[in-house]
Amino acid sequence: MATIVKRPNGKWQASIRHVDASRSKTFTQRADAVKWARQTEIAYERGELCGQQEQKLEDRTLATALEMYRDEVAVLHGSGPNETASINAMLRDHSWICCKNLDELTATDVSKWRDLRLECVKPSTVVRELTLLRSAIDYALGPERSDTVNVVKLVKRPRVDDRRDRTVRPEEWHALLDACDAGQQPLLKPFIVMARETGMRRGELLSVQWRNVNWSQCTIFLTATKNGRSRNVPLSPPAVETVSDLPRTHAHIFPMSANAVRLGWQRIRKRAGVHDLRLHDLRAQCATDWLLRGWSVAEVQLLTGHRDPTVLLDRYARLKASDIVQKMRAFQPDKSVQ
Repeated sequence: MATIVKRPNGKWQASIRHVDASRSKTFTQRADAVKWARQTEIAYERGELCGQQEQKLEDRTLATALEMYRDEVAVLHGSGPNETASINAMLRDHSWICCKNLDELTATDVSKWRDLRLECVKPSTVVRELTLLRSAIDYALGPERSDTVNVVKLVKRPRVDDRRDRTVRPEEWHALLDACDAGQQPLLKPFIVMARETGMRRGELLSVQWRNVNWSQCTIFLTATKNGRSRNVPLSPPAVETVSDLPRTHAHIFPMSANAVRLGWQRIRKRAGVHDLRLHDLRAQCATDWLLRGWSVAEVQLLTGHRDPTVLLDRYARLKASDIVQKMRAFQPDKSVQ
């Protein structure tokens, strides 16, 4: 089966997977990649490539599997850059396990690697990397090796409890906005305002183009989201005002890279003296704000795009007992008129 993908450098990579082997080649023109793929498939069907220098599955190392997955699969994912960076780090820093052949790799090896990683990174990071390892090995084995056990599936994953209850206090929010005004990046302030008002993720905000903004309905249409479903995001009056004030000099409303946003957030947070607050916490703060204003769970779910309301309530609705007490006092009847 042939796969044609466009690499980040603009070139086209053609990959052919056969029963016990695979071949790939990179071309400048897509037409050349398609032509080579067709010729190679015909050669396989005729048996002309049998017994040549293709690499047998049993002779592949974990490094080869990771490289195949990075070059042929990860590039097609929305999270491809992050997956590529993780795989490159594995290849660079964990050669002792990457050099093992797939038929020699054991669950004990993977468990040892897992325990070493847990000494350096959080359990959630290890879980993501185990998922990458499992997917890479599955891809290298292919459907024709369904009888071969993927040893990563035999390894117990670390327990992850990354729930947070961090909220933004009013004085912290004002300090962050003041820090944005004192900085040199004029787009950071509207960016964090939109993050809190709409609950959109960083990548979602960066993907919005002016053509996605519906001014008459006060919505933004997201074509690419984390769960793969498009959605319309309602805009509050402050959000509409924020978007209206942005310069229209680019197709995107926020013409910045993800790394620029990350570094900018770190600078304004340090300048504001706000600690232990992540940019993603603004998404949870958005859900909390609207729930406290009386929105139903279904309405907030429509705003944030959560398909499972349990996730919304368990991880993003960071309500506190003091918030409930204030609402109780607001609805307490006046005893003097009884």
